[in-house]
Amino acid sequence: MGLFQKIKKKLMPMSEYPDWLREQGVQIGEGCEIYKTAEFGSEPYLVTLGDHVRVNDHVFFSTHDGGCWVLRNMTDQYGGEFQNADCFGRIVVGNNVHIAHYVVILPGVTIGDNSIIGCGAVVTKDIPPNSVAVGVPARVIESIDEYAAKMRKKYVNTKNLNEEEKRAAIKKLFDMKD
Repeated sequence: MGLFQKIKKKLMPMSEYPDWLREQGVQIGEGCEIYKTAEFGSEPYLVTLGDHVRVNDHVFFSTHDGGCWVLRNMTDQYGGEFQNADCFGRIVVGNNVHIAHYVVILPGVTIGDNSIIGCGAVVTKDIPPNSVAVGVPARVIESIDEYAAKMRKKYVNTKNLNEEEKRAAIKKLFDMKD
């Protein structure tokens, strides 16, 4: 990405970012929220996001395997077989998926519908639908139904409150004084 593109990206409102990514070739469904620090690699046209996908800060979609760089220089061992080689893979994210902060998604991965990818995960293989996956490498730790059951004990209805009402509700939850 050139300097002008980097400046344009930094200055544009977050609401315009999906359209800018579409111009770069990313296929994006409806109702997506994509933080501007997300990176779509050198082949953004190999990334497809379904409807209602949230891509948080510093998520990286890697559409190629840079390891070929090493093989290209091993002409003695491989006889130049890899001299001009590159290796690419599509990345497909289903509908209604949350990808948390600092996730890396490697080439050839599909993430199924209704899934959550936890902070800092490195997704090296497909994640089935209705799954919560975390870790390095990412692995499924529970189903979305198990996650919902766990969240029923923790959630607080603050989504439509103003900042003052939200603060009061959270302080009350944690028994905090003003």
